[in-house]
Amino acid sequence: MNEQVPVTDTATAVKAVPTLPDAQTVTEVKHWTDRLFSFRVTRPASLRFRSGEFVMIGLMGDVMPNGKQKPLLRAYSIASPSWDEELEFYSIKVPDGPLTSRLQHIQVGDEIILRPKPVGTLVHDALLPGKRLYFFSTGTGFAPFASLLREPETYENYDEVIITHTCREVGELEYGRKLIEDLKADEMMQELIGVENLNKIRYYPTTTREQSPKMGRITDLIKSGELFADLGIPALNPETDRGMVCGSLAFNNDIKDILEEAGLNEGANSEPGEFVIEKAFVGEGV
Repeated sequence: MNEQVPVTDTATAVKAVPTLPDAQTVTEVKHWTDRLFSFRVTRPASLRFRSGEFVMIGLMGDVMPNGKQKPLLRAYSIASPSWDEELEFYSIKVPDGPLTSRLQHIQVGDEIILRPKPVGTLVHDALLPGKRLYFFSTGTGFAPFASLLREPETYENYDEVIITHTCREVGELEYGRKLIEDLKADEMMQELIGVENLNKIRYYPTTTREQSPKMGRITDLIKSGELFADLGIPALNPETDRGMVCGSLAFNNDIKDILEEAGLNEGANSEPGEFVIEKAFVGEGV
């Protein structure tokens, strides 16, 4: 998840040596492109979450005229699975973004604020049983699926797991491509999930600007039937197919229209359905 409408807490007085509230320590930072980076932080001992959920993270804002600061927080999907000892996040860099303009400069050993109250709709509990699970993502909307792809329950519930990822340029696909490649090659993951289950993954990356093996918006490829022809699978069917969607607001709405036209109904934690959308994700940042 990326830059959202600011969420602030009660102002806290500045101390000589500021200590972040709900602080967690950065353990790893990797810059994938000049616009994308991922990082890992320590996990609060009390934090329990379902793969696919998000939390509020951030940094302290600027010092106000009265000498106080407020936390500047945004919703970020947890990209690591529920069993991981650390937490991973995947973010865009927004030059003038209130948070990411600063967050992109974090280094190992730095602290960030992390509110240990996970929420979200991209969870298995919100879907009815099915045979084929689609993950539809654009940009950093891949993050919750990075979590779910490493969650054993994903493969226990479905015969096929199709992950589509659409970006403008090839380099923006690298985080997802490498994650899936490493996932299938990692001996620990093979033992945890099973080689036969990892073989259920069908990865379908596309680009919209830079030339790549598969060009085009995933919405167009679905409507034309090209996606199904490429993968050798039937068109969307509410009896067998389930979907999770995470991307820009326009992307989410377009995919929702396609899924509903195919007869799938939107679900929620309180009332499971054939597909769910992460509404807290609002695109590439503001």
